[in-house]
Amino acid sequence: MKIENVSDTARWVAVYRAMETDRPDAHFRDPYARRLAGEHGEEIVKNMKRGRQMAWAMITRTQVFDEIILKAVRDGADTVLNLACGLDARAWRLDVPATLRWVDVDLPGILNHKTEMLKGEPTRCRYEPVAADLREAPVRRALFERIARESKKVIVVTEGLLIYLTDADVAGLADDLHAAASFRWWLIDLASPLLLKMMKRMWGKKTSHANAPFLFAPESGTGFFAPHGWRELEFHSSMDEAERLKRQMPGAGFWRFLSWLYPKKKIEQYRRMSAFVLLERS
Repeated sequence: MKIENVSDTARWVAVYRAMETDRPDAHFRDPYARRLAGEHGEEIVKNMKRGRQMAWAMITRTQVFDEIILKAVRDGADTVLNLACGLDARAWRLDVPATLRWVDVDLPGILNHKTEMLKGEPTRCRYEPVAADLREAPVRRALFERIARESKKVIVVTEGLLIYLTDADVAGLADDLHAAASFRWWLIDLASPLLLKMMKRMWGKKTSHANAPFLFAPESGTGFFAPHGWRELEFHSSMDEAERLKRQMPGAGFWRFLSWLYPKKKIEQYRRMSAFVLLERS
């Protein structure tokens, strides 16, 4: 089996959550991940170059996103707007208040698959699935206006989405999110141009054939979002976070040894190669 469309990347990542869940020292437990990934997800990972070796990156991302979302909820977020949610089951597994509103948005195919597979499983909070194509500007604007009207403080989550969009698409999304006054925070993952080259070399053919090419990796990093009303509040290097969580990439020890030989500027470039960023309205 192969990646047939962009929604299949959600099955791919769900396998990594299942792998972490199986560990006795797991940072998080997602009891639904293997069910949601299914055989298709397992086959995708099996057939991807270094498929299982790259689990560390997605496991780290999941844990850091969990932590940031929970902190935002403690800081008063009353709504989580999860765009291109894929097979994320946080509304079922995170320890959040029952009063929290959680809105999952994605294409009908993958969203219907998730809700059907989890039918009968209780969510931890008020849950609303919304089937929508976020590439359609009028559709997303109408959705954002409604959520903003009905909420006081929203954290928007786009996990694993931006890299598949063009610069113009991300700019348009940023503008539309900023137009919604109650959207306080925006949680993203961000790749650098260097990482983009590496990802294209490793997996580019498979994802491009599925109409899911890797695209977004701005030279200016988080500065890309400033003209659109968003500024960096928290920057979490994936390499630093992986070390904190003891989920480092294979060969991380050798990399740390080599880092002593590089100038500080080069080290910082590698440190910011991949990150999880919390943006706030500016």
